[in-house]
Amino acid sequence: MMFVGFLGCYGAIQESQCLLGTFFTCLVILFACEVAAGIWGFVNKDQIAKDVKQFYDQAFQQALMADSDANNGKAVVKTFHETLDCCGPDTAIGVIPALWREDLCPKALQKVLNLSCHKKIDELFSGKLYLIGIAAIVVAVIMIFEMILSMVLCCGIRNSSVY
Repeated sequence: MMFVGFLGCYGAIQESQCLLGTFFTCLVILFACEVAAGIWGFVNKDQIAKDVKQFYDQAFQQALMADSDANNGKAVVKTFHETLDCCGPDTAIGVIPALWREDLCPKALQKVLNLSCHKKIDELFSGKLYLIGIAAIVVAVIMIFEMILSMVLCCGIRNSSVY
């Protein structure tokens, strides 16, 4: 992305049609990739949610088994818990608080153990999918605007009678 931004900025400063054309081409390729990724993600949202839950379960198991605070699994689990306001998976380990380590769950949520992270992940991918869609549309509009401006600048340089 920095390289693409460099092409656009340097091409505009130097008034280079070649650099601006390359910038436009890179933007078109990135736009196509983002549209393809968005369509793939929407079609496979159930599989993505399943993979995220599986990743969470693996991190949770790793956090339960680890003794040190420098464990990556513990950091991942705490991030899930704090971001989604949940505590533990749907499995038996999540139901039995005696098997828990107290530092994995935020203090406010330790009393309310029925907030399963699996349910929260499902809510995220089903109930809040529109937010992801809105963000994708905003990014797409900005990229289209960039492509239009780069082509206008490129054509303006070509039609300029300064040289």
